[in-house]
Amino acid sequence: MPKDETPGVLKAAWLIALVTIASKFMGFARDMVVANFYGATLISDAYFYALQIPSLAIIILGGVGGPFHSATVAVFSKLIPNFDSKPTEEVNRLYSTFMTITFFFFALVAVLGFFFSDKIMGLIISSGAPELVALASAHFKIMSPIILIGGIIGIYYGLLICHKEYILPNLSPMILSTVVIIVLFCMHNDKSGLVLAGATTLGAICQLIVQFPKLRKIGYRLKPNFDIKNNKNLNSLFELLFPAILSSTIGQISIYIDMFFASTLVEGAWTSVVFANRIFQFPVGILVTAFLVPLFPIFSRLAGEEKFDDIKTYFNKGVGVLFFAAIPMVILILTLANDGISLVFERGAFNSNAVIMVSEALCFLSFSILPYVFRDSITRVYYAFNDSKTPFIVAISSIALKALLNYLLIIKLNMGIAGITLSTSIITLVNAILLGLFIHKRIHLNYQSLFKNFGKMFAAGALTFVLCLFAGIGFDKIELPKYIFEGVKIILVSGICISVYTILNLLFKMEYAGELINRITKR
Repeated sequence: MPKDETPGVLKAAWLIALVTIASKFMGFARDMVVANFYGATLISDAYFYALQIPSLAIIILGGVGGPFHSATVAVFSKLIPNFDSKPTEEVNRLYSTFMTITFFFFALVAVLGFFFSDKIMGLIISSGAPELVALASAHFKIMSPIILIGGIIGIYYGLLICHKEYILPNLSPMILSTVVIIVLFCMHNDKSGLVLAGATTLGAICQLIVQFPKLRKIGYRLKPNFDIKNNKNLNSLFELLFPAILSSTIGQISIYIDMFFASTLVEGAWTSVVFANRIFQFPVGILVTAFLVPLFPIFSRLAGEEKFDDIKTYFNKGVGVLFFAAIPMVILILTLANDGISLVFERGAFNSNAVIMVSEALCFLSFSILPYVFRDSITRVYYAFNDSKTPFIVAISSIALKALLNYLLIIKLNMGIAGITLSTSIITLVNAILLGLFIHKRIHLNYQSLFKNFGKMFAAGALTFVLCLFAGIGFDKIELPKYIFEGVKIILVSGICISVYTILNLLFKMEYAGELINRITKR
């Protein structure tokens, strides 16, 4: 990795990881509160069905790594001479135009969502009970303003990261979680989930508001305009943005397919899939965000300067570290999912049956962790070359396969909830492979070195998994009070996993393990 950028990237990665951990913990606390009050029931199903489209706006489209954030970083980072410089008049004008168009577009979508909520929920949950559809529609009306907020937050995140302001974009989701927790504890007699929907909308509004003062301090001034004629930079934004939005939206179609099949299963099925995804995103989101947020502006700048060898070096180093950290995550999920979910969530309305459903969904979803980190990493390389069309084509090509896999796994093989998340893992793998193959049109990445190291890490992981599995089985024979048993088992197996995995990688002479030991020793 080039010496001039490495310390800054690693320092930023540590900082972002710490901030993201804090934000994820608060999100985890929010999920625990929601699970405690609503469990895996018709009310929680209605809320999570209704939340899917607002989530598309604020998390998928507008979140860190989403199309608006990615397009903003890819274009604005090339217009800003250095990370510490103030925005020029040209940059401010582009910002104002982009914000104006985004506001009016999403305002229109939000209004349409509000007035057609019944039809939208009826289409998404076409196999669900009428009371489920009606309740989900009521939730969706309350949360429709979040659609307007999503794209704007994405632009704010992108601009802040262009100026090396990493903390606020990664910390601000904590605000939404905090608002939800406070409101639910203040109004805990909510029997319909409408209070939860309102708290989610209020949290999103607060999440948007806190971004604005920092942008003004940097020097951004919003002067609404429609300066679109012969605007080269705006065209570059839209050339990236539209395929990326379509790609993300197409990706959501896969989720709507999952929602359709989940509505044919037992009550609480969709809630279980949502919670499995939330738990999955806790470690994986921290890992991916920590490394890819500081790397993406560097990818974009190096692509603009045509320093392709440096991009290859950064990519291999970044993905290698992600693989190294992801393998023990898979091991721990497969060996400790049931105990961990029981320890954290099993209380109130969230019973042992819900624990089993979420654990099953999570275990099959864990198979997607490795292709997930590779897919997200290589997508940033595409965006750095202003190419969002290829990821879009790959995403749209997987829709039919997703429906087919769901049909085979859920209907024909009767796998139930597990079939939903297993099909997701297969689709993620297919997308990662296709993106990895097609990137050669832009740049020839050095896969041989990357996957040679991955082979060693995988071998170390396989041996570690066997030892952790036997350790867990052996510990199950010990009789202790429930929560003490689960807590001690998690600590024991996690310690064995990390220790054995690191030692084996050191024996295999993996540089990532050596670097980890050196950094821990120095600190």
